[in-house]
Amino acid sequence: MTPEKLFHELLGLGLNWEVIESRFERESGTVFLEIRETSKLWELARCPKEGGYVFCYDHTEVLTWRHLNVFQHRCEITCRLPRGKCRQCGHVFRVRPPWEGLSTHFTKEFEAFALLLMREMPMSKVAEAVGETDTRMWRMLFRQVDAAYAQADFSNVCHVGVDEMSVRKGHEYISVFADLACKRVLFATEGKDKETWLKFVEALEKHNGHRHALTQASMDMSAAYQSGVAENCRNAQVVFDKFHVIKNANESVDRVRRAEVRLGGKGVWESLYKSQWLWRKNPENLTDLEQERLAKIKDKKLGTAKAYQMRLVLQDIYRVPEATTARRRFQVWCRWVRWVARFYKNNLMASMVKLAQMVQTHLAGILAHWKCGLTNAFMEGLNSVFSATKRKARGYRSTTHLITMLYLTAGKLRLPQF
Repeated sequence: MTPEKLFHELLGLGLNWEVIESRFERESGTVFLEIRETSKLWELARCPKEGGYVFCYDHTEVLTWRHLNVFQHRCEITCRLPRGKCRQCGHVFRVRPPWEGLSTHFTKEFEAFALLLMREMPMSKVAEAVGETDTRMWRMLFRQVDAAYAQADFSNVCHVGVDEMSVRKGHEYISVFADLACKRVLFATEGKDKETWLKFVEALEKHNGHRHALTQASMDMSAAYQSGVAENCRNAQVVFDKFHVIKNANESVDRVRRAEVRLGGKGVWESLYKSQWLWRKNPENLTDLEQERLAKIKDKKLGTAKAYQMRLVLQDIYRVPEATTARRRFQVWCRWVRWVARFYKNNLMASMVKLAQMVQTHLAGILAHWKCGLTNAFMEGLNSVFSATKRKARGYRSTTHLITMLYLTAGKLRLPQF
């Protein structure tokens, strides 16, 4: 078998195209494959407008496509693409070759390989590995993601989660919306105000979804997000995420610890020194040394230990199977926190009282968790993916680049090649 026939089989060109020459240029280390059409192409080709029979009108100049390497050598396909002309309407068009990807400079196989690398590596390293510029790689990625996102179907979306994610220092954020049932990113946009919800529902409806089909929206206690839901999604019930409630509780315990270190008497600083992470763990996750230290701190009856106990009781309420029982226990917990706080001087428990007020104010949204067990756990995991993506990028040129990479890694898009 000649090299041309071998490459013809490997490329899967069929009867419409043929490899007429293969050569290797030692100076540039490049393998060139020259391809042209056969007469069989015109037997099946039809006009894209009228569907009529066509004939070969002329050819383009020599075009080049980057293909996968042949062993360690760069490989390029060259071809003067034929242009067909309709016998009925006279329309002239360029025939698209079977190897061409969405980017006119790359083959489908090369794009598929590059996309696999982009999921795992910084773009600069991908460009270095394949021997292309990162600008061309970004252009390819934009075309792939835009094409796949345009085909995405959101018709079954009814439970969504939203969270803001920091782009860079200086309070620059993007809002990310996700389908909590299918665990995929649906939409991301700059900002974290209520207008982001309007942009989201517009994107949702462009992909066969409907704003009033949303039944639950999981979020933190952002007033802007709540307002966005109220104005745009009449059937969506706001669910205040369990993880944000417990996160606020952890932060409140830490404020008590810092206040007690600052205001405490003799021996308090020594007891609470380097204990920040001790209070963020559940008892079952403590090591033997940490359990021993916690027992000594509790013996001193410090306010931090009492705040920690309050956090554990609050967390335990989420194990209750029914919303009615949970409501009663939340109300009892709030009264207990306010009552205990009265016995501590210098307003030491102020942060815990504020936490109780927050729970009381947002109780309806907190109890909505019991309807479907909805949480923002996927969004919290997505934060880790998002942070890893930013680290790999070492700084994106724009928010658009970052959002595109987020769609690639967490959007579960059906890319054209796959």
